[in-house]
Amino acid sequence: MSFLDYFRSRKTGSASVAKERLQIIVAHERGKRDQPDYLPQLQQELLAVIRKYVQIDDDMVQVEVDRNEDCSVLELNVTLPERR
Repeated sequence: MSFLDYFRSRKTGSASVAKERLQIIVAHERGKRDQPDYLPQLQQELLAVIRKYVQIDDDMVQVEVDRNEDCSVLELNVTLPERR
């Protein structure tokens, strides 16, 4: 490595960026396979209850199950619209 190589920008190739993105997508899809069968229905029912009080879209509610050695944790993320 020469002294000038230190100052040259090191560009990340598009292939490596695409590979990283693909790894993230694959990991996300693998996580979905281990989820219980009732999860989509639970998400729809939660949406129905929340819509009684606040107008939200389907993509504003995320339901996930995290499993540890000792227990399972149901995680619910709701993005509420800002007040106008």
